[in-house]
Amino acid sequence: MTTSGAAWEMTPSGAAWELLVPAAAAPARARGRALQAALREAVRTGRLAPGTRLPSSRELAADLGVSRGLVTEAYEQLTAEGYLRSDRGAGTWVGGAARAAHPRARDLAPRPAGARADFLPGTPDLSLFPRAAWAAAQRGVLAELPHQALGYPDPRGLPRLRTALAELLARRRGVVADPERVIVVSGVAQATTLLGFVLHARGARAIGVEDPGSPEHGTLYASAGLDAVPLPLDDEGLATGPLQESGVRAVVTTPAHQFPSGIAYSARRRTELLDWARSVDGLVVEDDYDGDFRYDRAPVGALQGLDPERVAYTGSVSKSLAPGLRLGWLLVPAALAEEVVERKRTMDLGNPVVDQALLARFVERGDYDRQLRRCQRAYRERRDTLVSALEEHFPGTEVSGIAAGLHVIAALPGRYGPPEYFLERTAAAGVAVRPLADYGRAVERADVRLVLGYAHQSPARIRDGVRLMAQALRA
Repeated sequence: MTTSGAAWEMTPSGAAWELLVPAAAAPARARGRALQAALREAVRTGRLAPGTRLPSSRELAADLGVSRGLVTEAYEQLTAEGYLRSDRGAGTWVGGAARAAHPRARDLAPRPAGARADFLPGTPDLSLFPRAAWAAAQRGVLAELPHQALGYPDPRGLPRLRTALAELLARRRGVVADPERVIVVSGVAQATTLLGFVLHARGARAIGVEDPGSPEHGTLYASAGLDAVPLPLDDEGLATGPLQESGVRAVVTTPAHQFPSGIAYSARRRTELLDWARSVDGLVVEDDYDGDFRYDRAPVGALQGLDPERVAYTGSVSKSLAPGLRLGWLLVPAALAEEVVERKRTMDLGNPVVDQALLARFVERGDYDRQLRRCQRAYRERRDTLVSALEEHFPGTEVSGIAAGLHVIAALPGRYGPPEYFLERTAAAGVAVRPLADYGRAVERADVRLVLGYAHQSPARIRDGVRLMAQALRA
């Protein structure tokens, strides 16, 4: 059967026929839904183009070997949805509302395209993820978790996890951790946004951020309606003079290992920062993004331990386990706790229960401490390898900052500049690096100063990457 114009192909080889044959062969109870779904998909994907005239319900039923009522019901349903149109006495046609879809799942995960060597900071070695221990913990959790625990959780997080985190953070980072004020979040980014919304609701319109500092802080607070005010650093940490002059009453800091400069706030500067917060009835947000990783001595304790009512403390497992787990924590002062919890509840109704129970078990059984020790050994070796390779291939390079974290600041001698030339040559050689100047307005841009991440690469790849940089400049 054929029609004039845009015709429905009813030959056995026709595309439309082929789409409907499986639907006609479906079990009797599901046949109507299958026929509707097949027709709908044919229109949505463009295999039945707008303006195509469909056969009568009698003809299509006869060709497919189904009842006429089944076809009539399908036509009526899709006409009601807008996929088809029916003109009295003129038949049924494909409507023009649906557009051909071309679904494509893109991967927007950040990664350097085609880099032969990657020194971009911030990424741990994901091959160190403890798969066997994590799988064992998962089996244990699924076996012991009661059915009722799979309902909506406390928006603060499972009591079991909050208790485990409070004990862990008090022991390892010296925080004052009441489980009632621990909030489980999906990472530092969510903690930042939560605080931003609460501060905005209280009337704040600006927050101080370190300069240089993490570009993400400004972006996240902007999403909550707060302007990020860049505040300069000195050798001891955030400079208190510009902080006082700025007029802000909240500031974001990374005192254990400032990102990206690599310094640790001095004891004097910590005291001055808390004195400022008390004098303005303000808040210090402490981003302890890699505080567990110190290689030359025990890590300096968290600032929050000195005044838990003036410091909101946040961290995550992104550097110790994997950023893709999306698990972190936020400790808030009592004055903010109720508002932050309510904002967390309306934001997502709480984090996934199984993941929370899994991390709690992982911490309770000592697996998390073992993972930290494993990472510390690996990252210490890789930092030493990077410093040694820089000394070999770029004599005179100064590596600054404390021996900690997942990156170093490398200031190359002037003969390797200017910075534009260095970056152009290394990029052409397929080496991904980032200059310190990318992280703040207050950075001197005349020198070649790089923020080099090393944790995600093996010692061999670190040596090869530095060699590639040197070869690129010689070429």
